[in-house]
Amino acid sequence: MSHRTAADIPLLVRSENSSSERRVSPSWSVAHFKTRLEPIIGVPAAFQRLSLGSAVQEQTLEVADPDAVTVESWGLRPYTEIYVQDTRPASARVNFNDLSSVKKYEMPATEYESRSDSVLAWKKAQKLGRFDPDAPSVEEQKIRALQREVSERNIEVGKRCHLLPATDGRRGVVSFVGEVTQIPGLGTWVGITLDEPTGKNDGSIGGERYFDSKKNCGVFVRPDRIEVGDFPVLNDFAEEMEEI
Repeated sequence: MSHRTAADIPLLVRSENSSSERRVSPSWSVAHFKTRLEPIIGVPAAFQRLSLGSAVQEQTLEVADPDAVTVESWGLRPYTEIYVQDTRPASARVNFNDLSSVKKYEMPATEYESRSDSVLAWKKAQKLGRFDPDAPSVEEQKIRALQREVSERNIEVGKRCHLLPATDGRRGVVSFVGEVTQIPGLGTWVGITLDEPTGKNDGSIGGERYFDSKKNCGVFVRPDRIEVGDFPVLNDFAEEMEEI
């Protein structure tokens, strides 16, 4: 005898690990309905507790004799949501959302590099990234990045500036833009003549002079450490007079 009729109704079936739409025959017994759910939600029929809505606001659909009572007795409307709770002890349940214990295949690097149908092989064929013979080296990329900083920040000799971050508070004039071989690190440095003797030099390093400043009024920083603009010399004495 078939369990399906023309009056099948669509239901939304949810559990801890699954959610799907299922067509159900009202003529099915509750026991048969649970048996049909088992391969879908992964919970054995004997450990399923059915309710309307969710486990938080439970309106039970459990019956005393699931073999004798049909789904039709619930009076379900199309797209009613049924929540299936797993009543097994937590240690006996399978968490299909936890992939930490699932063994994963990792292809050896040598095998991957030898394949002709991989992204790596495509990059090699297209000469992209590190496979581009004309691509700049890491050092060249850094030098170009610093040069872009100078251009984008409009850093030029003679312009007023202040040091970043803003909490630094020091101001001065851009006195040099270029490479400084005495300082470790490739690329552009910016030499600043500070308004006050809070620097580290007088514009020279290791006997090589890059600009002139008073003692301890010179400092070299990377382009991203300064901002040029209308930053006049701070007159602390004038401020003190205003407070008297």
